[in-house]
Amino acid sequence: MASVNVSFPKQPASRARPIQSVAFPTLGCKVNAFESELMAEKIVGDGYHRVPDGQQADLYVINTCTVTAEADRQARQLVRRAVRQNPDAWVVVTGCYAQMHPQTCAEIPGVDLVVGNSQKLDIPELLDDLYQGNLPPILLKDIDREISLPDQLLQGFEGHSRAFVQIQQGCDQGCTFCIIHTARGRNRSFSAEMIKRQCQRLIMNGYGEIVICGVDIGSYGADFKDSESDQVNLSALLRSLLEIKVELNGDYRLRLSSIDPAHITDEFIDLLSNNSRICPQLHLSLQSANSLILKRMKRRATKALIYDRIGALRAAVPDLVLSADILVGFPTESEAHFSDTLLAIHELEIAYPHVFRYSPRPGTPAARIPSQVPILARKQRAKAAREAGKEVWKKVAKGQTGQHKTVLVESANDKAHINPDWMVGRAANYFPVKFQDTFPVKSSRPEYRSQKDQKCRWVDLEIIGVGDNTLLGRKSGRGLC
Repeated sequence: MASVNVSFPKQPASRARPIQSVAFPTLGCKVNAFESELMAEKIVGDGYHRVPDGQQADLYVINTCTVTAEADRQARQLVRRAVRQNPDAWVVVTGCYAQMHPQTCAEIPGVDLVVGNSQKLDIPELLDDLYQGNLPPILLKDIDREISLPDQLLQGFEGHSRAFVQIQQGCDQGCTFCIIHTARGRNRSFSAEMIKRQCQRLIMNGYGEIVICGVDIGSYGADFKDSESDQVNLSALLRSLLEIKVELNGDYRLRLSSIDPAHITDEFIDLLSNNSRICPQLHLSLQSANSLILKRMKRRATKALIYDRIGALRAAVPDLVLSADILVGFPTESEAHFSDTLLAIHELEIAYPHVFRYSPRPGTPAARIPSQVPILARKQRAKAAREAGKEVWKKVAKGQTGQHKTVLVESANDKAHINPDWMVGRAANYFPVKFQDTFPVKSSRPEYRSQKDQKCRWVDLEIIGVGDNTLLGRKSGRGLC
């Protein structure tokens, strides 16, 4: 996207700099979550008090998503909600929706500044100019030419026991239904040294799980110079991260946020099968399991390749659990095409299908295809895909019974006000596990644990049953760390 030269008048300095509270409402992917935390640490370091989403603040930095039409709607809704919560607040809108629809964002009453993804991480440094009226209402640069990259190490994720680490930005694939490669720009891999330092910092600060994220993590290293590209790829990066020493800070594990089946190489499979610190769970960027639809989507994989790669994975990692993005109702998708995807959910045992109904994104090739699937058919296929996922989840969950899992504690149970002894953690294979814990509590509310106590708390559990959307466990070995 070319730079936008905004000719609007400067905003009047009609309000003083907020000196108290800031909120970071965030939609969308783990990359957005990582970037929001980076901005938050800088702004809080400048003297602001961070408040949880949904609470009134003096400054809102709203990080938006545009992956679907529904995400666009949620972005506008989030902005309007912030303005209602405090009509006198300063409101900054950024993220992918802001990048693609800056004028629409700027026209929402109460919005003071719209910042594209290229300058998102510069927002903390822009605030003084904003308060003084020295900025136009829209800041948008060419995302392929200019991008703000992390210049500091993130200390942590407030209130979480696991942390996200971004390893690359952008995507070179250009799928015909997707707008994200336009909103995020081309693939840019972060320095392997900086990624390792970031992971080390988070592990030192007590985070037991590091989630490796990006827009297209399987492309990591592809943009490096020829002399480097043969030695630096996702597998090489993961091997480097597995070398992190943990003598003083407890154990840790690595989880991948999402990967294209075409990037599941033999080297990658070997790495997963021989390193217990890499979680035996993958989220596949699948979309469809019909070769013709995949071709029309401009995906890298075919049905045969998907089945081959997942088959090789399961042979090497028998306890693998899969989740996947599933896009239903792509233009020209027939019932027969969709049946391939539905069958794949069962045959590949996709326990967590993240199902999206296709929605035309203006400017994408798929939006111009005449044979659009009726909305009712899209809804019916989405429902069928979700029902298939529920069946697979029950099957895979039952297979966990009797196994022993090392679980990272995430929170107290939602019904802790009834029974505060119930805790919820997550196994390496992504299954949530509910179990009873007995230790003194300070409050009956779910947030009774401090952030420090929430992090790096491991427990060995025997899986004794299946509950509603969780496994049930009981202590079987070492206690909480």
